[in-house]
Amino acid sequence: MAKILIAEDDVSMRQFLKMALEKAGHEVKAAEDGLAALRIIETHPSFDLLLADIVMPGMDGIELSRKTGELHPETKIMFITGFTAVAMEQLAQDQPNGAPAVVSKPFHLKQIVEQIDQLLAA
Repeated sequence: MAKILIAEDDVSMRQFLKMALEKAGHEVKAAEDGLAALRIIETHPSFDLLLADIVMPGMDGIELSRKTGELHPETKIMFITGFTAVAMEQLAQDQPNGAPAVVSKPFHLKQIVEQIDQLLAA
């Protein structure tokens, strides 16, 4: 399956996602914020997917996705957020070729695993 990096500041959400994705057969690393995720990306460059919360302390998910794209443009990006309307507006302005996938909190395990599998297959 795929190598996935999760950047999520909520401990329980991060553990929930990691467990669900590992159960689905993916290899998963998790970081507590954007800065920690960037350090992982810089030292382990072969991720297929970055799954990032948009609102995090230190470095938000949007900035993390930009830096990831600069370092590893082949890495696919998916955002999770509880602030979909605001996030979509900002992403649309920042991404001239269209916004990356965004999943709104709360979500079901099955839903996010299916969406990740679809994104990875594309």
